[in-house]
Amino acid sequence: MSSPHTATVDKYLEEIHYIAAEGEVVRPGRLAYWLSVSAPTVSDALVRLKRDGWVEIGADRSVTLTESGESTATGLVRRHRILERWLTDVLGFDWATADVEADRISSAVSDVVVDQIDLSMGSPATCPHGNVIPGRDAPYGVLMALADLELDRPATVRRISEVAEHEAPALLAMLAEHSIKEGSEVKVVAPSANCVGEGVSQIAAPSPLQF
Repeated sequence: MSSPHTATVDKYLEEIHYIAAEGEVVRPGRLAYWLSVSAPTVSDALVRLKRDGWVEIGADRSVTLTESGESTATGLVRRHRILERWLTDVLGFDWATADVEADRISSAVSDVVVDQIDLSMGSPATCPHGNVIPGRDAPYGVLMALADLELDRPATVRRISEVAEHEAPALLAMLAEHSIKEGSEVKVVAPSANCVGEGVSQIAAPSPLQF
């Protein structure tokens, strides 16, 4: 049985979930980078998380969530993504700001309020970046990364990966500045730098967008 969780435990569980959801093997060094803490800090935290039943640590130092760890992480992610959607769709925040503010207010909002916010918006399937809210079905099929998109082939943005949200906040700000969001039409052009054309946004540099 897992021990009661703290804000620090929540943060680790959430980040482990995000990294694993992107298809990566979660390792201490990756967590240290995502959380902006030292490797010894992560190592100490993982020892406690394993002791308390939240994670398993493999012989290769890979980190996986236990059943209780995954359940808790899924709840945290659901809450964050619903609040992000509310902050953008209802309150009018840009999605980069909404990501930050959702983190700030998440622990202060009760489950009852989150559920009512969710219902008031019609139970959306995704967060503003197109990532699926746990328990919902994705409103899209198999996606393609921007880096794999053929030159001059129009495509529709469906998802901004968690990698971009956590490791490239400047990318989120740039996309918001040019009104590129989930549902936007884009195409890849070469060899110029990122630019925005009339009607169709033209992106030259590979980034963690999916179509």
